[in-house]
Amino acid sequence: MELECFIMTTYPPEIVPGRPEREWMDDFMGRFPYRCLPLVMANTTGWEILCPVDFTVVWNGGPGKNDLVITCDENPGYNMEHVCTSHFTHGVLTFHTGYMFRTPPGYAIWAGGAPNFIKDGVQPLTGLVETDWLPFPFTMNWRMTRPGMVTFRKGEPFCFIQVIEHKKMDDIQPVIKPLESDPDLKKQFETWARTRDEFNASLTARDPEAIKQGWQKYYFKGEKPTPKGDIVPHDGDHMNRRRLKTPRMARKK
Repeated sequence: MELECFIMTTYPPEIVPGRPEREWMDDFMGRFPYRCLPLVMANTTGWEILCPVDFTVVWNGGPGKNDLVITCDENPGYNMEHVCTSHFTHGVLTFHTGYMFRTPPGYAIWAGGAPNFIKDGVQPLTGLVETDWLPFPFTMNWRMTRPGMVTFRKGEPFCFIQVIEHKKMDDIQPVIKPLESDPDLKKQFETWARTRDEFNASLTARDPEAIKQGWQKYYFKGEKPTPKGDIVPHDGDHMNRRRLKTPRMARKK
């Protein structure tokens, strides 16, 4: 399966597999957020499209096109129209991805901001694009959340793309059930809750073994409690690291 990325500009921005690192996660004592596997997996489940230059966006709060001013920090005379513009007005910043994407039939691209990538004063907008038939590129949009100034850095992701088989979503039926309707699952949960309470109590008591362990790694290691109270590997595939492919140039025919 291929995600075709057709170049639509002279200098297309770089596309890289999603990176796990986040500045706010690094700033935590002991880099604790990296212990949360769902966070890290989300950060890396997709591809980042990177800013080609450093630039600053200033919005005065007005609704007009010229109320949003975009300036390249490296070269004030640089034509930012090739990177991003104030196309939709009302404080919306529109990026050109530099590519037209094509997915296999039934697959689409979910485009938005990089997961858990936080920028103060601006919010990435999210779109679902049917790239299995679309013959033109889409844009990536951010909206200023208040009047002020925001800076984007070279190499920072301005768009994050994921390939999803979106039409099958309509076939999914959410069903609300009491936990008691699945006795084995209820027993597994109760075992997990008990072991978690015991482990947290050991941490509070400064138990050396609990402190050395740091946190229970059941999910990280793909382990689960059984109805009998044992902890065993779950009987299926488990991923604790994403290995997405780096885009390559197509072979010449």
